[in-house]
Amino acid sequence: MTSPVEIERPEVSQPALVLRAITVIGIALSLFQLYTAGVQPLGLFFQRPIHLGFVLVLCFLIYPAFGRHRARGVLGWGIDGTLIALGALAGAWVPLNIDTIANQVFPRDIDVWIGVVTILVVLEAARRAVGLGMTLIGAFFVVYAFAGSRGELPFLADWMPGIMNHRGYSLERLASQMTLGAEGIFGIPLGVAATFVFIFVLFGAFLEVTGAGKFFIDLAYAAAGKQRGGPAKAAVIASAGMGSISGSAIANVVTTGAFTIPLMKKLGYRPAQAGGIEAAASTGGQIMPPLMGAGAFLMSEFTQVPYVDIVLVSIFPAVLYFGTVYLLVHIAAVKQGMTGLSAEELPSVRAVMAEGWHFLLPLVALVALLVAGYSPMRVGFYAILSIIAAASARAMWCYVADGPTVAGFVAMCRRGVALTLEALDLGARNAVAVSVACAVAGIIVGVVGLTGLGLKFSAMMIAFSGGNIVLALILVLLASLVLGMGLPVTAAYIVLIILVGPALTEQFGIPLLIAHLVVFWYSQDSNVTPPVALAGFAGAAIAGSKPMETSVQAWKYAKGLYLIPLFMVFNEEIILGGPVPMVIWSGAIAILGLVAFAAALEGYLWGPMPIWMRILLVPGVVALFWPDLTVEIAGAILIGGLLALNWAQARGAPSTPGAQKA
Repeated sequence: MTSPVEIERPEVSQPALVLRAITVIGIALSLFQLYTAGVQPLGLFFQRPIHLGFVLVLCFLIYPAFGRHRARGVLGWGIDGTLIALGALAGAWVPLNIDTIANQVFPRDIDVWIGVVTILVVLEAARRAVGLGMTLIGAFFVVYAFAGSRGELPFLADWMPGIMNHRGYSLERLASQMTLGAEGIFGIPLGVAATFVFIFVLFGAFLEVTGAGKFFIDLAYAAAGKQRGGPAKAAVIASAGMGSISGSAIANVVTTGAFTIPLMKKLGYRPAQAGGIEAAASTGGQIMPPLMGAGAFLMSEFTQVPYVDIVLVSIFPAVLYFGTVYLLVHIAAVKQGMTGLSAEELPSVRAVMAEGWHFLLPLVALVALLVAGYSPMRVGFYAILSIIAAASARAMWCYVADGPTVAGFVAMCRRGVALTLEALDLGARNAVAVSVACAVAGIIVGVVGLTGLGLKFSAMMIAFSGGNIVLALILVLLASLVLGMGLPVTAAYIVLIILVGPALTEQFGIPLLIAHLVVFWYSQDSNVTPPVALAGFAGAAIAGSKPMETSVQAWKYAKGLYLIPLFMVFNEEIILGGPVPMVIWSGAIAILGLVAFAAALEGYLWGPMPIWMRILLVPGVVALFWPDLTVEIAGAILIGGLLALNWAQARGAPSTPGAQKA
């Protein structure tokens, strides 16, 4: 992690020529992606390497050799210039030599050495764009591939437990696996990043530069601001919309939190509470359809389930998560006697809609095209065109309303071109870290496939859990937390599903799609779980609170992140469907269980709860998760009775607002 000293050091601005080169290359990458998405699709051995070449060049231009806080100097430019050239070579080699590579039985020496160079360049790019953790994990898997009796590092075989042993592989075999086929760097993770993910990152960039982000935040405030704890509830609503598009919980905290956290503090939430609420809400954006960050696209590729189906089955779990955060926020506001903001402090829904209603059109078009069965890549292409069309129509309307003039028309066109180029540049920059992480994830996937590590890891998981599915899921949760310390969410999900996916589906009998959803949800936990809690730290920086205290609050408000995946496992109907009465029952007890859990956690629902009532709610919640209908009914009756009693007590003797502190 970056130290506070490093955060405070000012960045050294790059020369104007370098900044212009970054912009030009970024725009070229975005235009290439738009062309292949909507005009002429390319084969995977053209699309993926060319995309990687662009990304590597951008990475070494954006992230200098010695960090952003020092000038490059002659040595820095010598290193970066070499890496830029090698990055371009790595991207161009396979497309330029595809006929030779496809028809040869054994790789040429030059192919092997280009493969070695590609692996090293990708690992260095990951160190700069993602962090040292990603590079070390990638390097570990490379070394593991060599560590066998027939490998390049046979002496390491003695250091590995028996179950981890394998035959070992040569440099030639590993380089071929990584760069001359679709099972390594140019495998599924980079394939998804080079197609679906990039086009929707670009979609988010167009939304950002045209002002859609501010529109959605204002709309959330107008809708929820007058309620008790209004700014916190608005944060939940705004983060649900923005987080799905931004693809990063931390980016979501920074963008929406800049507005929501100060208002929450003004209303009476403690700084740590305000930062924790924003972190929990922003983390939920990553599990919110239709985009779910990059997760929905990766899940579709891994499971071969249509993207639109994954979106549809993810709606109810996401609503459960945000409903739980919303309820916890409401309870905290009631306990502390808060009121909402006054009408004078809030925008009106009518005024917000009048100003930005056209931003809804791209989202409507996106959903309509997905439902119509278009591929996600083509949907993203048309969604971007729809943003351009909507923003252009709005600009033209304002131009005509203000009185058309030649100078005004020229200014409007210049602004339109400038915003378009800005979005193309921003989209490419935002995609660098994800694409580099996916390239390293490809190394991991390739080594796992080559050595059979996935099956071995599954065997270890079964041994540690003793065949108990709850213990197995706890192991997945702990593994995701550890991986999350050094990996972005997308990369953590890829690594985890490769390692534990086979065990969850084959040994524990969890359906494939549910296994992927569970792992994807648990991959988010490093954003809100101490001592890591990256989104919590970002919230603390804005709130001016202690990072660890803020992280504890984020962990508290994000409890649905841990409970809802468990419910998916034990109540498959809410994901896979089934008889209508059973689906309705499962949905109802999920809502009941989360409400009861929130009440037990806060000690309050309609009124204060005595300790005995909170204790009795816990076994009721556990019963609702039990895979037995009789036990579920008993739990529902217990919880229903306790909540009804709390309601009756609150009506008979209303509590004094603000008597308790959350």
